[in-house]
Amino acid sequence: MNNHEIDFTLHGDDMQFVEVELDPSETVIAEAGSLMMMDEHIRMETLFGDGSSNQGGLMGKLLGAGKRVLTGESLFMTAFTNEGTGKKHVSFASPYPGKIIPMDLSEIDGKLICQKDAFLAAAKGVSVGIEFQRKIGTGFFGGEGFIMQKLEGDGMAFVHAGGTIHRKDLQVGETLRVDTGCLVAMTGSIDYNIEYVGGVKTALFGGEGLFFATLRGPGTVWIQSLPFSRLASRVFASAPERGGSKGEGSIAGGLFDLLGGDRK
Repeated sequence: MNNHEIDFTLHGDDMQFVEVELDPSETVIAEAGSLMMMDEHIRMETLFGDGSSNQGGLMGKLLGAGKRVLTGESLFMTAFTNEGTGKKHVSFASPYPGKIIPMDLSEIDGKLICQKDAFLAAAKGVSVGIEFQRKIGTGFFGGEGFIMQKLEGDGMAFVHAGGTIHRKDLQVGETLRVDTGCLVAMTGSIDYNIEYVGGVKTALFGGEGLFFATLRGPGTVWIQSLPFSRLASRVFASAPERGGSKGEGSIAGGLFDLLGGDRK
């Protein structure tokens, strides 16, 4: 066992947070900004990269941090270590409504591939890197930022996703086509590729995007019903050009006009 063994409890339903229990000297790593609360005697430390043991030397740390930049994440992560004498707790919250999925990497052959913004926290020793694509088109033209993170180790990791989470076990040769934004995570045994959705009408007017992730078993896949990118695009499309709703029947919009909001 190379990773720290941590216990945890999930709280909530659609706005979840995970409470991690640390024994003395145990450490959990997390993305910057995910902390919700923590007990006293827990020390916070900024790490360059993920702090895993395979980042030996300065070059190893630079390489690990550089991979995180390619996935759109920060160069740094935060480590939380219990420096007290008894059990202590630290809690991390999801950045948007959805679910937190606990993953025991030792039960899935030590590797999990997930969306670039899905990682929340993990036991110290878990390596957080990038999954290099076999085809250049996969990384550059994969719809909603289809550059995947790779979590490796034998400890616990926590990923988050939007809406309802569906787990699907694929048998040998079984294929599943998923909207790229709805794919949360998959085990390392899944063979995956990005395929263009044929047909101009489908691409331009179907509303389903230009690309699908084609997944082939054996392995396990986790799918989300409401990707944050989809939610954000709907909110942005519905936002007024300037403060206050100006749609039909809008009381706020009428008051804004009445009070001189439209004066030049």
